[in-house]
Amino acid sequence: MRKNSIVFIFLGIIGISFFGTASKAQKLPDKDEVIQIVRQVNDYWQARHPTHGRAFWDNAAYHTGNMEAYKLTQEERYRQYAEDWAEHNEWKGAKSTDKATWKYTYGETDDFVLFGDWQICFQTYIDLYKLDPEEKKIARAKEVMQYQMSTDRNDYWWWVDGLYMVMPVMTKLYTVTKDRQYLDKLYEYFAYAKNLMYDEDAKLFYRDAKYIYPKHKTSNGKKDFWARGDGWLFAGLAKVLTDLPKDDAHRKEYEQLFRDMAAAIQKAQQKEGYWTRSMLDPRHAPGYETSGTAFFTYGYLWGINNGLLNEKEYLPTVKRAWKYLSEIALQPGGKIGYVQPIGEKAIPGQVVDVNSEANFGVGAFLLASAELARYVERIN
Repeated sequence: MRKNSIVFIFLGIIGISFFGTASKAQKLPDKDEVIQIVRQVNDYWQARHPTHGRAFWDNAAYHTGNMEAYKLTQEERYRQYAEDWAEHNEWKGAKSTDKATWKYTYGETDDFVLFGDWQICFQTYIDLYKLDPEEKKIARAKEVMQYQMSTDRNDYWWWVDGLYMVMPVMTKLYTVTKDRQYLDKLYEYFAYAKNLMYDEDAKLFYRDAKYIYPKHKTSNGKKDFWARGDGWLFAGLAKVLTDLPKDDAHRKEYEQLFRDMAAAIQKAQQKEGYWTRSMLDPRHAPGYETSGTAFFTYGYLWGINNGLLNEKEYLPTVKRAWKYLSEIALQPGGKIGYVQPIGEKAIPGQVVDVNSEANFGVGAFLLASAELARYVERIN
């Protein structure tokens, strides 16, 4: 055999080995494996949090993931855990009954009924209602949102997180009531938020008006787009489009925004699969972060599963993200680490490590995992 032939055969063997290893590294789990991960993560969290907290955004964001874990596994304990939390909070968010005092600026007391961080709980209440219809489960949600829609204000969603918190409440209530005012007001409030926070060039949202460039810049003088903030919206759009009627007058606009954001977000992914806290300036606050990454992963998988995103174009992004989520964020035993603590921006020097865990981070991980299970079931 000629020497060159031997070299080519040898290189061919190396190539097969290399690409085989790379392919294996990028291989997604099957549905049963995903379910096993979901159970491990959710059981770990619930076992360590047996008592139920208030109906504020962080607990409520966890429950949006917990409900997806229930839908995937049909594990009754998960549904019961959500219902016990709802009962603990009387199926309400903020509890004030004096409408004259209701506010929608930031606040954690019971008079901030119109503040979206107190309204996200309604998503889970509506999901529980659909499983077992009892009017008490959605009575407060309808009371609050109907009052809000009766006002002449449209500036209720002044921070990007609020779009995840409340947009799906509007579409979920529409599915229950068939009252199109929920969809009309959804668009009116969304249009205000987009006009306020959307950067047409970057195709991303600032967290709120304080962070709009050039008034605010990263430590390196760049535009500062907070990963979890854009994750809230990307995931929120997926949830809205799930329930929005196909003939809705504004559906194509929501879909185009979703596609535009998908392309912009993809460009900011780090080679290890995660997104840094300041998306376009990795040096501003470097290092792993799980919550934004998980929300993006959920959005990409939902988009692929529902035909809005091209699978060939975006599946590599999903695979890199899942590799990070399952091999770095997920710890032995089920803990989800590297979740940036509660806040509203990327903070230089802030410690985010393996022990950084949070309820909303678990919720985001469960959302992504459940959508991954749907994807692998569909393709197998």
